[in-house]
Amino acid sequence: MQYPEIAAFINAVIDNVEALIPEYMQRKEDREKERGGVAVCILDPEGRVYGKMFGTDRIMARERYRVAWTKASQAWITGLPTGEYERRVFNKEIDEGQFGIRRPDLVGWEGGQPLYLPDGTMIAAGFGGFTSASDLEIVQRALAMVRL
Repeated sequence: MQYPEIAAFINAVIDNVEALIPEYMQRKEDREKERGGVAVCILDPEGRVYGKMFGTDRIMARERYRVAWTKASQAWITGLPTGEYERRVFNKEIDEGQFGIRRPDLVGWEGGQPLYLPDGTMIAAGFGGFTSASDLEIVQRALAMVRL
């Protein structure tokens, strides 16, 4: 895919995330964790940053976006989901200096992940504000919903 198609694809993913948020807000554990803000951040192969903040509390949404960007950028750099990268670093399967992301700066919890477009192009996404499982799931579902 070329840039215009990738951008359209990513923007469609973000629109789908927005459409799914009300469903996740019905889940008690996600609603309690959200506290007025959630955010998604996606990086394309060239490092362009796409994202959106949602919610009623702009300060919380901003903080959630910072977390989402950190998760997405780590997955973009390493090509690994955030939790997987932490596990490999702590098990000494990966030298933490290999990617320039060292403790305490690495994100160990779930929510950052590489994603693959239909042509195999890798993008990286991060979501912040729900439970770790939901942070991963909402983006995966949003990706699967894209029809361009």
